[in-house]
Amino acid sequence: MNFPANLRYTKDHEWISLDGNIATIGITDYAQRELGDIVYVEVDTIGKSLEAGAVFGTVEAVKTVSDLFLPVSGTVTELNPDLAGSPESVNNDPYGAGWMVKMTVNNPADVEALLDAAAYEAMVG
Repeated sequence: MNFPANLRYTKDHEWISLDGNIATIGITDYAQRELGDIVYVEVDTIGKSLEAGAVFGTVEAVKTVSDLFLPVSGTVTELNPDLAGSPESVNNDPYGAGWMVKMTVNNPADVEALLDAAAYEAMVG
């Protein structure tokens, strides 16, 4: 499995990449493997200010639906437009084309408190 060192991770299996105060968020390689074939991503929180740990959407796989949790507090600004026609990109490229949302982060320092790649990899074993 792949755990890019430049990302931070949550115990709920989301990853986050920060550029200034704009973050890109998706689910990890581990999460997409556990879910199986992803058929739909739903995010109805665009424009909403949410606290860390809040549900920002759901991901639907063939056998299950799973909530998506925001790693840090902020405002969800964008849904990956390609997911509507190609939800399988979350399976094929979870850290690239399969990103889910972008957000404006309230406190960029909060990202540093999340798991680094080594800690996340140790957690999922």
